[in-house]
Amino acid sequence: MTPPDNDSVEIRSLRRLLSILLLGLLIAGCSPTADLISKLSTNLNRQNDLELVCEGAPAFLLIIDSLIVGDPENSRLLLNGIQAYAAFDTASEECGRPERSGPLSAKAHSYGLALLREETGITPETGLPEFSKTLQETKRDEVGTLFWAGYGWALWIAAQDGAPAALADLPRVEEIMQRVVTLDDTYYRGGAHLFLGIYYGSKPKMYGGRPELARQHFERALAINQRRFLPVQVAYAEHYARPAMDRELYRSLLEEVLVFDLASEPELTLSNQIAQRRARRLLDNIDDYF
Repeated sequence: MTPPDNDSVEIRSLRRLLSILLLGLLIAGCSPTADLISKLSTNLNRQNDLELVCEGAPAFLLIIDSLIVGDPENSRLLLNGIQAYAAFDTASEECGRPERSGPLSAKAHSYGLALLREETGITPETGLPEFSKTLQETKRDEVGTLFWAGYGWALWIAAQDGAPAALADLPRVEEIMQRVVTLDDTYYRGGAHLFLGIYYGSKPKMYGGRPELARQHFERALAINQRRFLPVQVAYAEHYARPAMDRELYRSLLEEVLVFDLASEPELTLSNQIAQRRARRLLDNIDDYF
């Protein structure tokens, strides 16, 4: 019998670890703190073995789901749930499971709506005038709630393949992200700027696209991150440079991503590694776009 390679052993070890942790929680009848889940999420973000993360994702998500079922109004757990499902949704294509984006984004959306309800009172039934009024009353310490709820909502919309009912929610997500920018535009590495850059840059002008405003948001996100959070450069290339037919900017942004030393920013290893993989594919196919 052929002995297993080291990668297979490591993957099975992670699966066993997460399974044992989940089993221990169920047997003990108690939950670890949200801080433990946050630490696990942070460690996953430091991983440079994407396949290991892909293999371990289901067990990790099951743990989070089990904790939320036991404490469905716990805002910290709901936020952790959105973050985890959003992260694995983003990685689903690189994990070779693009069909999982729908279910993953749906769960991020569900937890996001629950978090909004718990922290702000906003529900899917809240009318637009009341939605806007409540949003304008939010404070800086609610930025995390707004950003992650909006991000989970946006992922779900993107997975609906243009369904009118889903697209009708986009103005609400836009308003949430604009409020995040107003309250603290540096939150989560300028994530609201990244969202708005993609939002305004991905639509033709006749349908509300605003390329110059998209460029400004991308540039602000780059400044906030000192150009070390590589998904910004990739999104800038895809959603501004390519529609603007700026081949030189497109190439320079993607080449900047490819030469970046992942070890220089260990907290962002997973996100930056995924960005590098996408940048390589985009650069290899540059002649298809220009």
